[in-house]
Amino acid sequence: MACALAFGSSTLLSPIKPTPKPSSLHYPLAAKVRAESMATEKLGIKVEKNPPDSKLSQLGVYQWPKWGCPPSKFPWTYESKETCYLLKGKVKVYPDGSKDQFVEIGAGDLVEFPKGMGCTWEVSEAVDKHYKFD
Repeated sequence: MACALAFGSSTLLSPIKPTPKPSSLHYPLAAKVRAESMATEKLGIKVEKNPPDSKLSQLGVYQWPKWGCPPSKFPWTYESKETCYLLKGKVKVYPDGSKDQFVEIGAGDLVEFPKGMGCTWEVSEAVDKHYKFD
């Protein structure tokens, strides 16, 4: 492919090379980041949004016990670490001492609460979850 450039009275032909598109061959980490879901930690609570089914199967999530509750507000203390996977619902979790800061979790989230955490759950949409205590 060539491009005509005009300078005064003469015209020059200059080759234009197409810019290669990024691919996982040139950027192997980019493909890996897209393939794995990202976990975040806020106020001591780890949240992974929409983890892949392979991870849920590896953890055995669907064999864990289930728990649910209607919209409500209540205090809770974790006597041991809890990992849970929300099937449905929406919750704001206010860790003790965090003032008005909260972590919002909902359907599709894989969540880890540390041992000893005290908090208040504010459930705005009924919760259905699988859970496991360590």
